[in-house]
Amino acid sequence: MCGIAGFLDHRSAAELARTAAAMAATLRHRGPDDVGVWTDPAAGVALAHRRLAILDRSPAGHQPMESACGRYVLTYNGEIYNHPELRAELSALGHAFRGHSDTEVLVEALAEWGVEATLPKLNGMFAFALFDRATRTLTLARDRFGIKPLFWARFGKRFLFASELKALRAHPGWQPKIDPESLGAYVRWGHVPAPYSIYRGVYKLLPGTWLALTPKSEPKISSYFDPAQAAAAAQANRLAMSEAEAIEELDALLGDAVARCMVADVPVGAFFSGGIDSSLIAALMQARSSQPVHTFTVGFQERHYDEAAHARKVANYLGTVHAEVMVTPKDALALVPRLPYWFDEPLLVRSQIPAMMVSALARREVIVALCGDGADELFGGYPGYFLARAVHRATAGLPPPLRRLAAATLDGLIATAAALTRILPAAHRPGLPTNQARQIAAVVRAGGGIPELYAQLYSATAETLPLAGRTSEHPLLWQKAKHLNAMANPIDRMGYFALLGTLVDRTLAKVDRASMAHGLEVRVPFLDHRIVEYAWRLPAALKYSGQTGSKPLLRRLLYRYVPPELVDRLKRGFSCPLPGWLRGPLREWAEELLDERQLREEGLFDPAAVRECWNRHLLGSANYWQLLWTILMFRQWQRTWAAAPVPTADTLATPLKVHRA
Repeated sequence: MCGIAGFLDHRSAAELARTAAAMAATLRHRGPDDVGVWTDPAAGVALAHRRLAILDRSPAGHQPMESACGRYVLTYNGEIYNHPELRAELSALGHAFRGHSDTEVLVEALAEWGVEATLPKLNGMFAFALFDRATRTLTLARDRFGIKPLFWARFGKRFLFASELKALRAHPGWQPKIDPESLGAYVRWGHVPAPYSIYRGVYKLLPGTWLALTPKSEPKISSYFDPAQAAAAAQANRLAMSEAEAIEELDALLGDAVARCMVADVPVGAFFSGGIDSSLIAALMQARSSQPVHTFTVGFQERHYDEAAHARKVANYLGTVHAEVMVTPKDALALVPRLPYWFDEPLLVRSQIPAMMVSALARREVIVALCGDGADELFGGYPGYFLARAVHRATAGLPPPLRRLAAATLDGLIATAAALTRILPAAHRPGLPTNQARQIAAVVRAGGGIPELYAQLYSATAETLPLAGRTSEHPLLWQKAKHLNAMANPIDRMGYFALLGTLVDRTLAKVDRASMAHGLEVRVPFLDHRIVEYAWRLPAALKYSGQTGSKPLLRRLLYRYVPPELVDRLKRGFSCPLPGWLRGPLREWAEELLDERQLREEGLFDPAAVRECWNRHLLGSANYWQLLWTILMFRQWQRTWAAAPVPTADTLATPLKVHRA
């Protein structure tokens, strides 16, 4: 895993090298092992690279890397898991290799077959830039599911790209301006949806696409993986098999994906909560390892959120070398102001803090870690999906008067529950999920379908956005017409929406920034494209059962490795006690950022609306943590990136208390 950056800008040779080096310097945390800069002053191009050496740690893996023919130059971030097969195929065509890195395989594959033919051959996670010296064409590409990030910008005749926004800032042509539509989308959804960024004129390259820029053309973006087409093909070719056969096939597929993700010239471990997904990944790793696998988990003082004891039991059964970090409110308070530096864009993810802490813990012992992200989206792991389906089934055929009555009844139940909680001391009020309930009531009242229910469940608020003035919002990718009905089954459809939206723009962005802040590479076996396509081909009856998203197929596969009594428990998810922390240890920090006078002077948020949400959250009559965290992260992000000088990684070390099981 690495950091890449570069640009097209006609400057002197010295300026090209100096600017590229400055961009690379901001990405040192992504690649602490090596740095490289390559320039072509005649073409006005500079490529930069920060290396985290995983495969072939020798100088033979140095980047930017030229092809053997000398025509192509590559700067690349990621891992190509099928590089041995590609190497054999290229060797048969006469290619000779100097080292054993996947980087060399990739650049030779691009030289042999070209970008368009090579991309569909790749199994892996990647973002890369390739410069063709003969045609002076710069090409950017990103993996199918957006596991690795890639930003690009056009300012006049300058073209910039990088793994993180902070690298673009190091270019003297950087012209940052907040995009109002991105801000609107961020406040609604808690993330800026690809292909947009928080800045006007700065974009995220969409997953499964490549961008080509020649001296005589504007950037042209093409797709090599269309999820709507892949979903349609999968549904047209549904698998007819028993549950036993489905489990056997999944065991083989996921086991192969895990084995490929374990290939490295450095220590490898796993993030571990003791839940179905992470336990299955760890079990498959342990079954393929001659040594105990290292596993890492996060614990909390708050018992409702703490999974450390359970994770320890499962880890002991599997025989892993297990370590855990306990996250205290004091740790959270120290880390929260630093989050915007690492995440570059404001982001609403409840697990940002534990992700940073567990990454720091893991990096002390390993350089690569596997995680279970993607399983919930593919195999029905979110209870909200089943709730939305139930609401849709119960209300879809109701006439408008009955829909309004049902919504009014739900509103009344919300009000009654909120009133009853007021008899408790404020510090012990449960913080009812009133926002989500109101969102469902709004859809019931309006008679919306599955897309509307999903949108309401995963937006930060059911009410008018607390922004000053009327602000439009960029649409989400899954809201495009071709995606709305790409999957027939409602649970499949919502998982598909998440795969295109919250997974890539929230979860994977969180994992990438948190892990790379500590020079840790995280690999995601469930997002091997073979597993995604297999899950889409499975009949819903094999993947889902009941109303709560128990992931029966994954659960029964895990029974092969872990006894049911260690597996069967309520889903908690990788989270942290933010609602309560905002009422307690983070309250003073939040109060300052939500100061009504400052909000009014800034002119972006409606001070009265924000303060009302904040006061109701403090009272415990509503649980507005999502909306409040969204605003707090934006305001802290503004402070971070408006400051001069910009804080550096060396001043932002994550505090840790490590406890070994």
